[in-house]
Amino acid sequence: MPIRILPTIAILTILTAFFAVPEPPSTADADIITIVSSLPRTGSAKGQTDTIVEGIQLALFQADIDPSLPGTQVRVGEKVYTIRYDDLDDATAAAGAWTAEQEISNAQRAVHDPNVMAYIGTYNSGAAAVSMAILNRAKILMVSPANTSPGLTKPNTGARDEPKRYRPTGEINYVRVVATDDLQGPAGAEWARDMGARKVYILDDNDVYGKGVADLFEVHARKIGLHVLGRESIDPKAQEFGALMTKIRQQGAELIYFGGTTQSKAGQLAKDMVKAGLTDCKMMGPDGTYEQAMIASAGADTLENRFYATFCGLTPEELAKTPRGRDFVQDYRKQYGREPQEAYTLYGYECARVVLEAIRIAGVKDRVAIRDAGRSLKNFQGVTGIWSFDANGDTTLKDLSGVVVRGGKFVFSKTLTVSEN
Repeated sequence: MPIRILPTIAILTILTAFFAVPEPPSTADADIITIVSSLPRTGSAKGQTDTIVEGIQLALFQADIDPSLPGTQVRVGEKVYTIRYDDLDDATAAAGAWTAEQEISNAQRAVHDPNVMAYIGTYNSGAAAVSMAILNRAKILMVSPANTSPGLTKPNTGARDEPKRYRPTGEINYVRVVATDDLQGPAGAEWARDMGARKVYILDDNDVYGKGVADLFEVHARKIGLHVLGRESIDPKAQEFGALMTKIRQQGAELIYFGGTTQSKAGQLAKDMVKAGLTDCKMMGPDGTYEQAMIASAGADTLENRFYATFCGLTPEELAKTPRGRDFVQDYRKQYGREPQEAYTLYGYECARVVLEAIRIAGVKDRVAIRDAGRSLKNFQGVTGIWSFDANGDTTLKDLSGVVVRGGKFVFSKTLTVSEN
């Protein structure tokens, strides 16, 4: 799946990151273990990543590690270490979203700090694509709470050289705790069919994640007999899409599928859809649109009973129906005084628990030992269920949810599946 078109300086920065020999790390402090996260902490994704970080911090608190302090001492194997957590931002104020340069900078910062033993991130699949090789060379365990692009881990699902190009050492250091778009895209197509849509128009934001999931939606939509009226990429820097929506209305679309995120103008597309007179048309997006920022961007009235989103996991309300999920929600409420609002809160929590378990199993401050312990987790007693990492580094759980905007918020609609035929 092609990466979005980047300025020349960004392309040169990425190439340098992929092929440059890492600088020697700085002097290590033998008594410190640092865990970092790299997420877009600036811009419209901040509401989502705030809760991911809260999930990470909750897992640390439960392990008697106070992330608000410079460090907390815990026993690892035969030795006592000071555990630190560093919350890094891979977005910039100017961009309002993650940038390749900032994500590369975060990865290199982690590599050159010999106390860093694990890297929680990224939020965006495109960001992972520029930092995975850097961290792979450094043998640092990388755990994502939100990346869903299948090419990051699964052969024959993305570009020809994926995922090999992310693993220059030949070893796997990257794992993730959510299902992937080769499930999400087809599940969205089947949900569109099941809700009665027969004529669909497909848009994407031309990014790794957005275009990739739209490709998968389109292939399955055609397979199950939906009439694809058209397919095109939008310019996320455009201010409005009125002409595009008028064209889509004239073709009689019953559902518009947008492969993209809130940050790449999903809200504006929804507003322009209604403004153009597509009042009976539904709109669907993947998990990159399943956040409160989407409702704030488009307006609750615009989206009411009209906007649907798929999610590669369990929603907070569905999770609360399981014993472990109920415990998580109660612990979160006790710690922060409110319910978890965003979908990825619990997946940030799960990532931190994976990292802590990998450190515990390794029993030493050693990147290779911690990497190997993390990627080899089997039958993990997770908040989302009992699961393992497979040979590609993916979770064996395949939970998929469908949500719809009702009453000004996202509510669970149904569990999604993909038929075999």
